[in-house]
Amino acid sequence: MQMAKKIIFSALIAVALIGGFFYVRTQIYFSHGTHADNLAFEIKKGDGNAQISTNLEKAGLVSNNWYFYIYVRTHGLLNKFMPGKYLLNGQMTIPEIAVILTNPEKSYEQVLFPEGWTAKQIAEELKNHGFDGDAFFNLVKNPPLEIVSQFKILSDKPKVASLEGYLFPDTYYFSKDATPVGILKKILSNTENKITAEAEASINQQNKSIYDILTMASIGEKEVRKDSDRALVSGLFWNRIKNGQRLQSDATLTYILGDTQGAHSIAQTKIDSPYNTYANKGLPAGPICNPGLAAINAAIYPKDSQYNYFLSDPKTGDTIFSKTFEEHVANKNKYGL
Repeated sequence: MQMAKKIIFSALIAVALIGGFFYVRTQIYFSHGTHADNLAFEIKKGDGNAQISTNLEKAGLVSNNWYFYIYVRTHGLLNKFMPGKYLLNGQMTIPEIAVILTNPEKSYEQVLFPEGWTAKQIAEELKNHGFDGDAFFNLVKNPPLEIVSQFKILSDKPKVASLEGYLFPDTYYFSKDATPVGILKKILSNTENKITAEAEASINQQNKSIYDILTMASIGEKEVRKDSDRALVSGLFWNRIKNGQRLQSDATLTYILGDTQGAHSIAQTKIDSPYNTYANKGLPAGPICNPGLAAINAAIYPKDSQYNYFLSDPKTGDTIFSKTFEEHVANKNKYGL
């Protein structure tokens, strides 16, 4: 009787051990984290195996740091992790994550393009991160048809126009071996995702094009410092166009001249250029920078008002509006402009 009990007990232990083994193995090879979207996971110089495992769990990339640690230990990957930033998500398995984190070629370069930068500034920043910025800039200036045809947002772009205005400002993660074409496609994909179907419908209802919207948004991006003022300025500018007035935006002159001036001389306002909104009515020939989402939304959803003039307070950045030219001149004197 005692022997039978020992056999049963031993069998139960064996079953428990085998079940536990397969459970842990399943968790190691098939479990997922909770963070579904791509996340830039950084390994800093000096991070050890335990720290990396813990950070992965905290980021929601693995279900349990211990499972990750067991895997790397049993597969000879301890101390093989390479510092850098890697794009990971919780849908990856532990073996997939381990392979990426031990391969320096899988690391990504983080590049930030602020709102209002021109294509030239973006190209220079790419060069600062080791990418071929010159080739990227040439693609932007003369985009090939095989790229243009892949994106719906480019369908109304004039054939001779560059991609200035279409390079959405954001933080990007590019692989170390990313090509200029790959970088451009990634940026354009992001831009296309930012302009929603609802926004497109509103643009169409207004009988405007995405190109028109990005052109207006680029002016608003440069002219207005605070997002809260953008819709009013957008409404003011659209009304000027509707009434046959010139936009008279110094930001467009800055784009032509490549300067940083907030105001220009009378001679400069007479420059012969399709971007000169002092000399020409309507929108300039195209975007003068790459606007952010707030400026784009302001261009799509302008706020109507009786204002016809504005200026920016040099101290606070607030936009000071006026209805008449006389009020505008008074405000300029008040704020020392």
